[in-house]
Amino acid sequence: MKERILVVEDDKHISRLVAYNLEKAGFDCSQAYTGEEALKYLAKQPADLIILDIMLPEMDGFAVCRLIKQDHRLKHIPIIMLTAKGEEVDRVVGLELGADDYVVKPFSPRELILRIKTILKRSKPAETQTKDLIECAGLLIDIPRYRVTLNNKEITLTAMEFKLLVILIQRQGRVQTRERLLSDVWDINADVYTRTVDTHIKRLREKLGKAGRLIETVRGLGYRFKEEDSED
Repeated sequence: MKERILVVEDDKHISRLVAYNLEKAGFDCSQAYTGEEALKYLAKQPADLIILDIMLPEMDGFAVCRLIKQDHRLKHIPIIMLTAKGEEVDRVVGLELGADDYVVKPFSPRELILRIKTILKRSKPAETQTKDLIECAGLLIDIPRYRVTLNNKEITLTAMEFKLLVILIQRQGRVQTRERLLSDVWDINADVYTRTVDTHIKRLREKLGKAGRLIETVRGLGYRFKEEDSED
């Protein structure tokens, strides 16, 4: 079955261009021209990935992203922000809202397709872990069910946050550089801002609450998941 991509873009020329390239690459593509239209579509037929423009009429892409990530039926869907805004602050806002990647216009359709394939591949955690369950410091990670609980209380994570947590715990006690995490979690090289890693780590710590202290910052190197839940 073809994977379904929803393109949310008010510029019909760009939307048709993206849709043409997606269909040529073997995807099933649907188009929405406003945030409201996108949400109505998703209520009836969830997508496998969403390409979301920020500069939409009435409801902007940030608001649409926020509503999607607050909906338990849709929050697992990866989102690529596609926009003319290239300032770092806009990138950070999108990532903090739960977006998985950020592509700035003008863009290469080929690059966009590669990023889509990468995210879809990386959003399937069962392919990267042989054990079905991981238990650590009160955390229980159920790989097939895409579920994380802390002391029996479920924690809602995005696809990239989930994968980041799994990789950190799998490599417990070992320092992971930002470049290594970019490669292993996002399957992208360091030409993308390493701030992406920092933003996701910050959000992951917040969602883990007290357990967030288990993710240590190793100054000048990267991050490490503590081997034991011990106080410094």
